[in-house]
Amino acid sequence: MKTSAAKQRKSWQEKLADSKGLPKVEPITERMTKNWGSGTMVVPAPLEVDALMRQIPLGKVATINELRAALARKHRVNIACPLTTGIFAWIAAHAAEEAAAAGNDQRTPWWRTLKAGGTLNPRYPGGGETQARLLASEGHRLLPAQGKRPPRVADYEKALYAELK
Repeated sequence: MKTSAAKQRKSWQEKLADSKGLPKVEPITERMTKNWGSGTMVVPAPLEVDALMRQIPLGKVATINELRAALARKHRVNIACPLTTGIFAWIAAHAAEEAAAAGNDQRTPWWRTLKAGGTLNPRYPGGGETQARLLASEGHRLLPAQGKRPPRVADYEKALYAELK
């Protein structure tokens, strides 16, 4: 039986603004060294990831790995957490669409953030189709899915935005 005090879901905007004490710099644990080496890692705040995504200009793209590298430079650590950086990019994308639906035209250009290898992110709003349409409208040429390989931006390396700060 449901009660009237049922917990309401947070909006995407609320999720984006909820830093939960982040960013946080931590040592890379022994368990992680196999994949990431030793040193320190930053777990970024959602708004930090969103701010980087907002920097990517028309005609340019960045991958999650470029966002991670910029975060690592900013916090003077060896790496930025790949899991949380990806999750926060996903939250930023949905928050941007939520804001756009509410009439805010200053949304984060989330479609310019790609997965590794220039692939589209099927978990972004509208799936890969929306991201493909928005990228194509900005002049990017897209390569279709091939077997298990998802659609991707052709020659994305030439369009990488190298000035993330």
